[in-house]
Amino acid sequence: MITALDEKTALVLIDMQKGIVAFPVAHPIAGVIENTAKLADAFHKAGQPVVIVNVDPAKFKPSRKEPAPSHGGSLPADFIEIIPEIKTTDSDIFVTKSSWGAFDSTDLDTQLKKAGVTGIVIGGVATSIGVEGTARTAAALGYNVTFVSDAMTDMFADAHNHSFKYIFPRLGEVDTTENILKFL
Repeated sequence: MITALDEKTALVLIDMQKGIVAFPVAHPIAGVIENTAKLADAFHKAGQPVVIVNVDPAKFKPSRKEPAPSHGGSLPADFIEIIPEIKTTDSDIFVTKSSWGAFDSTDLDTQLKKAGVTGIVIGGVATSIGVEGTARTAAALGYNVTFVSDAMTDMFADAHNHSFKYIFPRLGEVDTTENILKFL
């Protein structure tokens, strides 16, 4: 349960793109899409920054121990496009990542600091990969991190549950879309 949001808090949505939301996931993707769209709309109305993150598998840089993602051939042309339910604006911050975290090899930290952001609310797909990777770096950079429990999912339920049980409580606060929106 959250206690507060910083005066300048950005919403960070991870990989809410056509190719990723089409993967089989542990929780119904329709609910995740609905909640991320609600959050984006509310943050826009509140005048708070919205960060739209996608991943381009063609540019993905795996670690030395991790093989490059295999997609069994070419990806659909619209794989990296943000889903239409997320209504973006020209003022949004757009980041295309090439690794797990949205801060790695991007200027996201610079853009957020320029905007005066001290806290982030984070959701998206996949919990244990893009969301957790981004949140770990955000916490290390000093951002106050809030996780939206009903606005994210993973390809594997046990990975999702592990992040929520063991990792997220060490990095920030966790709550639902409904409760977080009360603090905007």
